[in-house]
Amino acid sequence: MALVLEKHKMPEQDPKVRAHNFEEVALGYDEETAIAEAERCLNCKVPQCRKGCPVSVRIPEFIQKIKAHDFAAAIDIIKGDNALPAVCGRVCPQENQCEKFCILGKRGEPVGIGRLERFAADWQLAQEEEVKPVEFAPDAQKVAIIGAGPAGLSCAGDLAKKGYRVTIFEALHVAGGVLSYGIPEFRLPKDGVVQKEVENLRKLGVTIELNSVVGRLYTIDELMEEEGFDAVFVGTGAGLPHFMNIPGENLNGVYSANEFLTRCNLMKAYRFPDFATPIHVGRGVAVVGGGNVAMDAARTALRLGAEKVYIVYRRSEEELPARREEVHHAKEEGIDFRLLNNPVEILGNEDGWVKAIRCIKMELGEPDDSGRRRPVPIEGSEFDLPVDTVIMSIGTGPNPIVATTTPGMDTTKRGNIVADEETGATTKEGVFAGGDIVTGAATVILAMGAGKKAAAAIDEYLQKKKNA
Repeated sequence: MALVLEKHKMPEQDPKVRAHNFEEVALGYDEETAIAEAERCLNCKVPQCRKGCPVSVRIPEFIQKIKAHDFAAAIDIIKGDNALPAVCGRVCPQENQCEKFCILGKRGEPVGIGRLERFAADWQLAQEEEVKPVEFAPDAQKVAIIGAGPAGLSCAGDLAKKGYRVTIFEALHVAGGVLSYGIPEFRLPKDGVVQKEVENLRKLGVTIELNSVVGRLYTIDELMEEEGFDAVFVGTGAGLPHFMNIPGENLNGVYSANEFLTRCNLMKAYRFPDFATPIHVGRGVAVVGGGNVAMDAARTALRLGAEKVYIVYRRSEEELPARREEVHHAKEEGIDFRLLNNPVEILGNEDGWVKAIRCIKMELGEPDDSGRRRPVPIEGSEFDLPVDTVIMSIGTGPNPIVATTTPGMDTTKRGNIVADEETGATTKEGVFAGGDIVTGAATVILAMGAGKKAAAAIDEYLQKKKNA
């Protein structure tokens, strides 16, 4: 059989149609296409692709099962290492992880590993198979998980399967963390994917306490000393938005990307007035930043009715941190990229609402500490973009509420929890942490990998404690 050097194309909604709806953009492979893509895999004796997977999925093994039409076996293999494959198949940056190491990629395009993972996961979700609950021992030890995001969900699933009674404490009214409040519906369906995965954890035997803010409702010490938890995992993410501290950031019509996407995704503002959360989007929107979150915010604003949406980014396209696929989709939908531009002021009208964003043109100088060429302002090049809404998407940091109410748990200068890279152990005995609260904002799969490592370390810690 001749070697097929190109990936099978992913079916997608037409850009002109999808720019005005919140339905999923990428439609997924059908069985025939999935099998054809699986047949591209060389089934290497020493699979390099696993090196790039933060949770070490047995990639060639599951692909061979798809090739053999055994989809049930494929998803069983994936779920041995990955608790949320339907999520990862959609939002993981595979091009920088597993697919980056695919041998076939040296001659053509790598195997569509993420697309095949999504296919297997979606196939299982469509079967609606019963999840068998864990049979807990009467003296099963208890573990508290703080935060129902990717790290917390991954850690909870692994610990429940090992026989621990796990309770997740989630501050918001819906579980999922960034999967629910951050990533838009058109990239990651909430009911069809995220909440199904969460419900499967519940069926397994994990308890999820919503509207439960640890640091206010309970402290970690109270959970351990009064509520009887033997260990705690902190996976509270990085949800505190950063701003530029330029004039005009307090005007009406300025959002952080975090607030904008939370209102829209979690609080259903895109269905106002059916849901009670309003969201202001004018005719023109400027999104400041160049990451995946910036792309999500820009594409969401377009779907909410904005006539013109700009991405304002201070470096060139080569330095854009967003996935190539997300940039491509944004351009297809008509987002206007204003690269090598940096905001210096947001201008308002007499009523205190945004009317424009003033930018200065930039040029790239010498490389900075990140290895990227430093953007340098060009004197006298300021110009105004007329917009009604500005969305700041320049990064996030950790919410301090858990760390400041937990004596004995060290944090960095930036407020991230200090934790062992391999085990997630913090400086406080019995308390572990992982994901964005430790590393700063990163990817879903890296957070899941941290949750998985911490689950193994918590198991080892509790077994030693039990047998001491």
